[in-house]
Amino acid sequence: MKGVPANILEGTSKDENEYRDRIDLLRSRVNLLTGKDKLLMTMYLENSNSFRQMARLAGVNETSIARRIHKVTKRLIDGEYITCLRNRDKFSKTEMAIAKDYFLLGLSMKKIAGKRHWSYYRVRKTLKKIQRLVTTTADRKKD
Repeated sequence: MKGVPANILEGTSKDENEYRDRIDLLRSRVNLLTGKDKLLMTMYLENSNSFRQMARLAGVNETSIARRIHKVTKRLIDGEYITCLRNRDKFSKTEMAIAKDYFLLGLSMKKIAGKRHWSYYRVRKTLKKIQRLVTTTADRKKD
């Protein structure tokens, strides 16, 4: 019986390292969250609770928990809000709050407008400004 080819073992360890790096990144960014999202991510990452266990505790469907964790994970890994934090000197407090609501908490522009007592147009205009900065910063990193 032949052994496992070396290239398969190398690929597996590389994938495992990438997975561990993502988990570490998520753990470091969980503190940016608040409320239910922070609780769910802590239960998932730190306590290793399954979707089924969390769904029973929350009294909702298992699929709902899985979707929510997937969305929060995507928002944390994207790092658009982290880019805003690194460039916070270019934004006012209200603009940073809008960036958090949109990029980290996943609120719609309509909900942000209601929460901040701004017009939808003003929120959209502010988000366009923020997204321009995020994309230019991301483009600089690629070069």
